[in-house]
Parts: sequence; C-alpha cells; structure tokens
Amino acid sequence: MITKERKAELIKQYGKNENDSGSAAVQVAILTDRIRELTEHMKTHKKDFHTRRGLLMLVGKRRRLLSYIKKGDIEAYRTLIKSLGIRDNIQ
Repeated sequence: MITKERKAELIKQYGKNENDSGSAAVQVAILTDRIRELTEHMKTHKKDFHTRRGLLMLVGKRRRLLSYIKKGDIEAYRTLIKSLGIRDNIQ
C-alpha cells in the first residue's frame, strides 16, 4: 500500500502543483509505485491469484494512460517513462 507521504511526493514531482492528483502523469507515477509493490509481493506469494488479477488490472490501466499521454505529447511521454524507469511498448 502506498503511504500518504509517498503519494504527496509523487504528486509534487509529477504534477503541476501540490493538488494536481488527477493528471495522467501523476496517475501513471502512482500506478507504477503500486505495481512495483505488488510485483514484490507476488515474488514471495506465487499462488496469490487475487493479487495477480489486481496487478494485471493496474498494468492495463497504466498502459491506457500511457497511450493517452503518448497520443497527446510524445516528448512528455518519453521523459515520463525515462524518469519512471519503464519500457516503451505502447503502439
């Protein structure tokens, strides 16, 4: 689970201001943090299929948001995926 402090830090880093929690870049950053946590959980609990489904849903949501960002501004997309450390596999 992501803490309030970590969420505020991500909003400050990727948002336009401290209250900008709804922009696509901030949502992608928060989803990426949650995906990393759930991936670590899945490494130790291999048969937790409920968490696996939730993880796959988060990955799909992040993928849709990334394609939205890429469609609007390719340079913002490239800087975002570079700063988050995720691969470019959006067509």
